[in-house]
Amino acid sequence: MARKFFVGGNFKMNGTIESIKAIVKNLNEAKLDSNVETVIAPPSLYLLLVRDQLRPEIEVAAQNVYDQPNGAFTGEISVSQLKDSNITWTILGHSERRTILRESDEVVSNKTKYAVDNGVGVIWCCGESLEEREAGKTIDVITNQLAALKAKIGNDWSKIVIAYEPIWAIGTGKVATTEQAQEVHAAIRSWLKTNVNDQTAEATRILYGGSVNEKNCKDLSKQPDIDGFLVGGASLKPAFVDIINCNQ
Repeated sequence: MARKFFVGGNFKMNGTIESIKAIVKNLNEAKLDSNVETVIAPPSLYLLLVRDQLRPEIEVAAQNVYDQPNGAFTGEISVSQLKDSNITWTILGHSERRTILRESDEVVSNKTKYAVDNGVGVIWCCGESLEEREAGKTIDVITNQLAALKAKIGNDWSKIVIAYEPIWAIGTGKVATTEQAQEVHAAIRSWLKTNVNDQTAEATRILYGGSVNEKNCKDLSKQPDIDGFLVGGASLKPAFVDIINCNQ
């Protein structure tokens, strides 16, 4: 089964009306690989601006979503509000939320289940710290995060894209070697095969994230279990187009 290459751009808490309009203009005018599914995630304040102005074949993601229906949840955004605004994806479990905001595996899993059950795709993030990698615990950390998710969602992973993002490589300029990244991606796919089923293991796209840029993306994309990228800082730059087109 061929997995369609997927490139996500996580703007994080960056951008102004002017700068985000410029990013959208650049993407609208670029010649993009039609064999790549492209999704960008601006700050929530700019979701509608981006969706209204961005070419329709590029999808838009929120950077978070709540696990309850509309109601008295100040500061949150609901799945139904995303769908009402034609926002088709959300990022969940990013290490910045897991570590800074102390979102537990259970919180992330609950949000993921609620999102996919109600029709929004999830870019679900996992990753280890530098201390965990140096202690040889990378695979244990990742598989524990996967197990927590499976305990909530069961065997239907059809609306989930997994993003492996080693915490030590996010925004640091450090990048996992192609061998390191492929090793973890292969371990994730093996875990899916053993703990979910063969079909899910074959169909689920596993992205790499962590200081991805236009210089390192080509080598990473050649790895058999790397199905795309979740891009941080480089998604704010014109070179994001080069990452989307890295397989051409």
